[in-house]
Amino acid sequence: MRRTVHVHRLGTIGYGETHTLQKRLQEARAQKLVPDTLLLLEHPPVITLGRGAKEENLRFPRESLRTRGIEVHETGRGGDVTYHGPGQLVGYPILDLSPDRQDVRRYVKDLEESMIRLAAVYGLTATRLEGMNGTWLRDGELGDRKIGAIGVRLSRWVTMHGFAFNVTTLLSHFQLIVPCGIRDKGVTSLELELGRGVAIDDVIDAYLPIFAEIYDADLVACEGSPLASVPAEALASIDATLEEAARLERERAAERAAPGS
Repeated sequence: MRRTVHVHRLGTIGYGETHTLQKRLQEARAQKLVPDTLLLLEHPPVITLGRGAKEENLRFPRESLRTRGIEVHETGRGGDVTYHGPGQLVGYPILDLSPDRQDVRRYVKDLEESMIRLAAVYGLTATRLEGMNGTWLRDGELGDRKIGAIGVRLSRWVTMHGFAFNVTTLLSHFQLIVPCGIRDKGVTSLELELGRGVAIDDVIDAYLPIFAEIYDADLVACEGSPLASVPAEALASIDATLEEAARLERERAAERAAPGS
């Protein structure tokens, strides 16, 4: 099924703000109030913890990380702990996978494939590793190293979260964590592999036709808020729904943390 995807290039934007935007967009997409949407951006330095994250995969206490200017956020995506920062292309597709793409494994593989093809544009042979999500380089003396990470969450077959592809990312920041909980693999970037810098905007320009081909999509470049078309009353209802869901999750978390639970 051919789809139309609205593309928003957001520049550098904080993780918390973007996470809220994603949740609102996901609910709005489920209600068919917005079209399929792709957010492309960079984050200031931030460490995010997925549903499967282990505290020991933070190599430093959270407060110590914050004093270094690195935020820490718990999030609802799958996976463990990862890092986002300047020089990393982050993509958050908000897509309704119904009726013809309702397959989580296919969706993850498609995201991996998009980064494999993106690496190929720059002459790099990327691949998958059995049992590990993301996109990897294996050739050369550096061994297995991840260039692209994936973490997703679906609700009613509408996606959020997505992928992160290292372009000129400060790789030393990955030493603050155990990336994705994997201790015996490395992390790399387009800049390191090529021996030169690459502009994020150029990488986005290379990525968009790849995304369009994989998702059989017509892309529409958009400016302004991705929620601009949503009526104020509907947006207020969405916010109330999200707040209630957050309240219930806080209650469940408190019950799990209670002694004897």
